[in-house]
Amino acid sequence: MHTVPAIGGGIRPRAQLRPVHYSVSSGRTLNFAVSVPGGDIASADLMLSHGTSRERVPLELEPQADGALLLTATVPLRHRDRPGPGTRGPVLGTGIWRLTVLLTDAAGQTRRVRVTAAAHAEISDGPTLTYSPSPVDGTVFRPVRSVDGFALLKVRPARPHAELTSFDLRWDRVTVYGRLVGRDPDGSGTAEAVARRGSLTATAKPRWEGDRFTFDVPLDRMGGGRGASRTWDLFLRAGGSRLRIARRLTDVRHPKQVYRTPFRIIALDNGALLRVHAHVTAAGALTVACAELEPALRSTEDIA
Repeated sequence: MHTVPAIGGGIRPRAQLRPVHYSVSSGRTLNFAVSVPGGDIASADLMLSHGTSRERVPLELEPQADGALLLTATVPLRHRDRPGPGTRGPVLGTGIWRLTVLLTDAAGQTRRVRVTAAAHAEISDGPTLTYSPSPVDGTVFRPVRSVDGFALLKVRPARPHAELTSFDLRWDRVTVYGRLVGRDPDGSGTAEAVARRGSLTATAKPRWEGDRFTFDVPLDRMGGGRGASRTWDLFLRAGGSRLRIARRLTDVRHPKQVYRTPFRIIALDNGALLRVHAHVTAAGALTVACAELEPALRSTEDIA
């Protein structure tokens, strides 16, 4: 967890709990567990607070062999601006949220206990990232710690981008599928292939269904003559902005090593043969490398 400044002031409650586990997995699933001594506890909640906003998450009470109670919760998180179709889970706005455990006894009396930050975890270079954007809407829900040692949850809204969902390699085309994230779609926009180390641009008109778009890469304008090879970066121009088409809503640490694709010989309608490699870069961006093996057939008008 990364450190942020202390939040709030006043007299700090004396009761504190250190979580057994606190994380956000798959970009939007809150996993929380804390152990408390067994006693007269009838129910418990995890309260998330930011300013005057309060969200409660019920905690499951799991008796342990040593007499303690393990309080757990696994629940999806949603952003207030884009809560989505579901109704389960707290709805959080942008900002830093404090964590408090509410313990209620059989008499209905409730006491509040602040949650301290977990011990520093060792830095891992495994196949997945320690945190990632929500695959639903791109919001980042990130566990952090304050400088005075308390557990917090930092919420950041999605940044506008064109998310690559998949692409098809066929014998006569490359079809790209994606969706617009962090911006309301208006059914318009242009896909662009921009050549590296040059000013060449080839465009295509996407087909839209809500926030999802599909287009065929304009390979017929991306060859460079027999034996010539060019590398093209793909963008979506929407609402006056040019957004890089990339796989960002994922926890994969090394996209280039995981999303591997073969080279493909593609025959175009004009008779040209291209050796095409559509692939994802180390940063998750979609890139297409083209080498022209056989130029397009000359038309009868050109011969005349």
